[in-house]
Amino acid sequence: MPSLAKLLIVLGLGLAALGVLLWLVPRVPGLDRLGRLPGDIRIERENVRFYFPWVSCLLISALVTLVAKLITYWRK
Repeated sequence: MPSLAKLLIVLGLGLAALGVLLWLVPRVPGLDRLGRLPGDIRIERENVRFYFPWVSCLLISALVTLVAKLITYWRK
């Protein structure tokens, strides 16, 4: 059970950090363009809106992968 408690604490702190980050995003120059990068798909018609930010998803995925690799490198 102690490992589950530690996991829940880490997940809670991670969610809190994500919340703070999302709260500060409008104030950080350049991050407000996230989701509206060139290459993101946007289709707007009279009765349909389709939006898929695939370039933003690729960028976030690359950053998360880089951070995860750095953390595993430093923990060795």
